[in-house]
Amino acid sequence: MTIQDIIPHIEALIFASDKPLTTLELTELVNNSFADDEKASLDMIESALEGIQEKYSAEFYPFGVLQSGGGWQFLTKKEYHKTVAQLNGEKFLKRLSAAALETLAIIAYKQPVTKGEIEAIRGVSSDYAVQKLLEKELIVISGRNEKAAGQPLLYSTSSGFMDYFGINSAEDLPKIREVLADQLVEPTIIKDSLADIHNREEDLTNEEGADDIISLAVSEGGELTNS
Repeated sequence: MTIQDIIPHIEALIFASDKPLTTLELTELVNNSFADDEKASLDMIESALEGIQEKYSAEFYPFGVLQSGGGWQFLTKKEYHKTVAQLNGEKFLKRLSAAALETLAIIAYKQPVTKGEIEAIRGVSSDYAVQKLLEKELIVISGRNEKAAGQPLLYSTSSGFMDYFGINSAEDLPKIREVLADQLVEPTIIKDSLADIHNREEDLTNEEGADDIISLAVSEGGELTNS
């Protein structure tokens, strides 16, 4: 058995499957198709997948093989998304509202989470946003919080969520600290010469250091301090 023998079987499996297939699932399914003395190793399957990805990366193909939604799929390339989206009506053509995005972000990072927990974070009712996300199949009901009063429903992101945002698992989401990194305020550095300070402050009499530079910074408490 060679990698070239394996490739068409992998392509057929990914094409025919109604769900994303993991590398391990592909390995098992491919081996079920061959005799017992011809088994593909995991390394062979991974090499075959690399070859398939390279094959469909050519501009000739409007689709490619990518990891999304928890496994391997045939997916159309981004320049054809608008065209293909017409087949799904307006389900994904409409942008998510700010409220829906906010709710979805909370679920993605806090999952599994109850509606009460979502509303505690947002400070407003989330009934409508949660319902819309369920309709778009971006979230699913993943169980109940048996430790809470009334055992409220728990919500988690779906495989459709991963497909929608082009990620393979929730672990691919950017870390919170990475999201907030761009919003951090750096200390403001103020540079002034002693000569300028001397002109403003009568008690500064040492003019020998007039060319020295003093660096001042604004502390987290808003106070001006020497850096």
